[in-house]
Amino acid sequence: MAWELLFTSDMGLFSIFVIVFTIGMSIFFARYFKKKMDEDAARSQR
Repeated sequence: MAWELLFTSDMGLFSIFVIVFTIGMSIFFARYFKKKMDEDAARSQR
C-alpha cells in the first residue's frame, strides 16, 4: 500500500524527486569542495 502510494501519487513522486535531487546535490558539492581543497593545497605548496 505505501509503495503503491509512493510511486503513483503526485506527492509521492515529488518526494522521490526531492530525495534523489538532495542526494545528487550532496554528492556534487562533496566532489566540488574536495576538488577546490586539493587545488588550494597544491597552490599553497608552490
